[in-house]
Amino acid sequence: MIAIAIGTPRLRLRSFRQDDLDAYAAMSADAEVMQSIGSGGPVGRDIAWRGMAMFLGHWALRGHGMWAVERRSDGRLIGRAGFHEPEGWPGCELGWLLARDAWGQGYAFEAAAAALACGRNELGLGEVISLIRPENARSIALARRLGAEDSGAIDFLGGTALRFVHAAP
Repeated sequence: MIAIAIGTPRLRLRSFRQDDLDAYAAMSADAEVMQSIGSGGPVGRDIAWRGMAMFLGHWALRGHGMWAVERRSDGRLIGRAGFHEPEGWPGCELGWLLARDAWGQGYAFEAAAAALACGRNELGLGEVISLIRPENARSIALARRLGAEDSGAIDFLGGTALRFVHAAP
């Protein structure tokens, strides 16, 4: 399955493309953007490319996954949002990542809310979680704004993550 394209008033959520690599690699190389992602550090262009390929493969294997988040006003890739559930993951995770210059404008909420609605209404997802590092106050606030509840801390990728549950309706 290829990612279902969805839209919001300001954003287009779509499949990743090869021409997204420059913008995605720049986000992935930004230490501040990546401080709470994975093991908490920037990654190189090669790892960013592998991430994009994994997001595409996730759709084929699981029937859901991450979308590239494109701003409608200028067609610029500003991040990613959607679902992540690789083998061994503690659940179907709703996640988001935005380029630093896209922070503070409501894009993360807009993208994550659209992804969650699509996951529920079109993809048939039940319980969804968000795994968030305790120091990531912005993402914690966003998870709560989306209606998720903190179900406690877990050991995750060499550190602690809070497990927020977006309960099935």
